[in-house]
Amino acid sequence: METLHQRLMSLVLLLFIGLLSVASEVPASLHPIVLVPGNTCSQLEGRLTDEYKPSTPGCGISKQGRAWFRLWENFTALQEDPALLPCYADQLRLVYDPDAGDYRNVPGVKTRVLSFGTTRGFGSDNPARKNVCMEGLVEALQGVGYSEGANLFGAPYDFRYAPAAPGLPQRVFSDFLSSLTLLVERASQMNGDKPVILVTHSLGGLFAMEFLSRSPLPWRTRYVKHLVMLCLGVGGSPLNMWPIAAAPAFPPPSLVYTVLTYGNRSFASTFSLLPSPNVFGDTPLVITRARNYSADDVPEFLAAAGFSDDDVERYRTRALPVTLNLRAPRVPMTSINGVGVPTVDKLVFWDGNFSAMPEFVNGDGDGQINLQTVLALQRVIGDDPDQRFFKSILIPNTTHKGMISDEFALKRVVGEILQANHAPYS
Repeated sequence: METLHQRLMSLVLLLFIGLLSVASEVPASLHPIVLVPGNTCSQLEGRLTDEYKPSTPGCGISKQGRAWFRLWENFTALQEDPALLPCYADQLRLVYDPDAGDYRNVPGVKTRVLSFGTTRGFGSDNPARKNVCMEGLVEALQGVGYSEGANLFGAPYDFRYAPAAPGLPQRVFSDFLSSLTLLVERASQMNGDKPVILVTHSLGGLFAMEFLSRSPLPWRTRYVKHLVMLCLGVGGSPLNMWPIAAAPAFPPPSLVYTVLTYGNRSFASTFSLLPSPNVFGDTPLVITRARNYSADDVPEFLAAAGFSDDDVERYRTRALPVTLNLRAPRVPMTSINGVGVPTVDKLVFWDGNFSAMPEFVNGDGDGQINLQTVLALQRVIGDDPDQRFFKSILIPNTTHKGMISDEFALKRVVGEILQANHAPYS
């Protein structure tokens, strides 16, 4: 009869063989990848405590209990019970704590990001959002030898928060930076100490740029092989001036509509997406009969759109300095953007009524990211003498979503990632 010791030895042997098998399936030449997704592409869980006082009747603890539940994205739950919509919207809100000098959840609402370190939290249960959040890119990378948990990792984040000017309280973003640092180090150590390739989409690019700029240069040189940034420039987008202006006048039919189309005025990240004076300067972006608003005039525009003086001051002190100080990451970088798609350059509210549908004046871009912000990358990053390598790629007729879902765009993106694996510049 097999003894307990023999059974344990057999299990250890099987585990060892299994680990060897996984290792043999990972091509030795590939550098590990950490994916940083775009806005609203990280799943959040929530939990309510006795401190929660809902602003909407029927949304208290009796509705959800004290267990963790899916706060974002919860398409299935809302399909089953649409009455939950105002509850979820209320529980997603942020408030600003003047004593702490920082944003936080509504009192009594606890939140956490799901599946940090993996790509499993990037998906959506909403059929309308299929392949919006890197699912297609994950599959494409797996097709060339990458494997979840072996050399492919994910860094989801709470998209409601945003980097603030250095030195200001920003607990949630600081926690993300610490977690991402440990993830990059672990991914490298699991892969023979190879440095990591960071691949980002949309807002994830801003988070990654700030992550790198706030990391010591020797650490970057040791642990980051390359930054591949998809669908982001360095200056926000005029398109983002419409949602925050129109939001009060458009009752949202769904939670997705609230966040994706009209945004949420309470989110710190709302201000991070506004056009940068460094890129757009005094060019009119919002046009009315009475006056025009440029990127230089964003504080005045926010006031006209109904934001409080305190909100405007937080834009000036927390978000604007980050936008103005975006700089070269000083690691090899490839920027890939779509062009050839009508993209908002200007908004016309001729009567000054921000609750009305504006007239859109389109230029070039990917449908969300304006070409002007993409071209500014060369000035801000490519022309920096301390930037070792910078490459900008424009893919014609490619949308913001199409960059991570269309077959021809994915082939180009994966090809550039493979090229970064073998490039000699790090």
